[in-house]
Amino acid sequence: MNRKPKLWTKDFIMVSAANFLLFVSFYMLMVTLAIYSIEQFQASQSMAGLASSIFVLGAVIVRPIAGKMIETVGRKRLLVFGIALFLVIMLLYFPVNNLGLLLLIRFLHGFAFGIGTTATGTIAVGVIPQVRRGEGMGYFATSTNLAMAVGPFLGLIISQYFADDMIFVATTIFSIIALVATLLMNVPEREKVKEHQNVKKGFRFSDYFEKTTLPIAIFVAISGFVYSSILSFMTAYATEINLVDAASFFFVMYAVFLLLSRPVTGRMFDLRGENIVMYPAILLYGVGLILLSQAQLGITLLIAGAIIGVGFGTLQSSAQTIAVNEAPNHRVGLATSTFFVFFDIGVGTGPFLLGIILPLTGFRGLYLGMAAIAFITIAVYYLVHGKKAAERLRLNPQD
Repeated sequence: MNRKPKLWTKDFIMVSAANFLLFVSFYMLMVTLAIYSIEQFQASQSMAGLASSIFVLGAVIVRPIAGKMIETVGRKRLLVFGIALFLVIMLLYFPVNNLGLLLLIRFLHGFAFGIGTTATGTIAVGVIPQVRRGEGMGYFATSTNLAMAVGPFLGLIISQYFADDMIFVATTIFSIIALVATLLMNVPEREKVKEHQNVKKGFRFSDYFEKTTLPIAIFVAISGFVYSSILSFMTAYATEINLVDAASFFFVMYAVFLLLSRPVTGRMFDLRGENIVMYPAILLYGVGLILLSQAQLGITLLIAGAIIGVGFGTLQSSAQTIAVNEAPNHRVGLATSTFFVFFDIGVGTGPFLLGIILPLTGFRGLYLGMAAIAFITIAVYYLVHGKKAAERLRLNPQD
C-alpha cells in the first residue's frame, strides 16, 4: 500500500505561519485604523474608511508585478524582501502626526503586504505534495481564514484595553517572527520557463494576470466586499446595539467553528469535488449575515459568528484551491496574485463605499443588504465555475 507523502513538513508549517502573521497584522490594522484616524486626526467617516482601505490599493497595484517577477527573482528572495519591507514600514506608524502621512504609509505598507502574501501563496503550492494539493491548499488557506478572525479579535481587545500605539507594537512583533520563519525555510525554486522566444514588447494582460483564475476571482471579489462590512463596521454596530463584549467573541466563534469544519470540508472537497462544499458554504454565509442583522442578544451574535466562520471561511479557502488547480503549474504565482488582487479589491473598496451608504441604510439594513448579495453569489458561482465543475464531475465521476 502506497503511503501518502508528508504534508506537515517544516517548510509547510513555516510558510503557513508567516502567511498567518502577515494577515493577522493586516486585519488588526484594518479594524482599528478607522477609529484611530477619527480619534487622533478627527477624520470624517469616509476618510477613516479610506485610512483602512488604501492599504489594499497598494497591495492590488503590486500583486500582478510580484506574480510576474516571482519565478525570475526567486520565491524565497521575494518573500524575504516583502516581509523585511513590511517590518520597516511598520515602524513608521509610530511617529505619524497627521492624516496625510498616515494614508501614505498605509499605501506603501500595502505594497509590502502584496509582495509578501503573493510569495507565501506561491511557495505553499511548491512545498505541498502534488497528490495532496487540494487538502494542503485548504489547510494553507485556513491560515488566512484564521487571521480574518484572530486579527480583528486582537485588534478590538488591544484598542479597548491598551494605548493606541500597542496595536503597532503587536504587529511589529508579528512581522519580526514572520521574517525569522521565512529565513528558516527551504524553498524549492522552479526551473525558469523558457518564454523568451517570441516575446512581444509592451503590456500584455497575460503577463500580469492568469486568465483561468479570473472567473473564480470575480466571485471572491464580491464575497470579500460583503465580508468587509463585518471587518469595518462590527465595532460600531456592536456599540449601537450594546453588545460590545459579545462582538469581541464573534471572531473567536468564527475561528473555532472554521477550525472544526476544516478537516471535514477539506476531505469532502477532495473526494466529492468543489460544488459539494461551495454551495452549502455560500448559503451559510447568507444565513449568518441575516442573523447578524437581527441580533438583539449576545448569543445571536455569537451564533452568527459561528455560521459565518463555516460559510465564508470555507468558501474563501475552497475558492483559492480552485484558482490554483485551474492554473498551469508554471503560472501558479500569477494565479495566486490574480486571486488576491480581486479579493483585495472586494475587501478594500467595501469600507469606503459602504461608509457612504451606511447613513441611508443603518447597520441592520446594511447587513440585510449584504445577506442578499451573498445569496446572489450562489448564481454567480454557478455561472463562473459551478456549472463547469458539475459537468467535469459528470464526465469523470469520482468513487
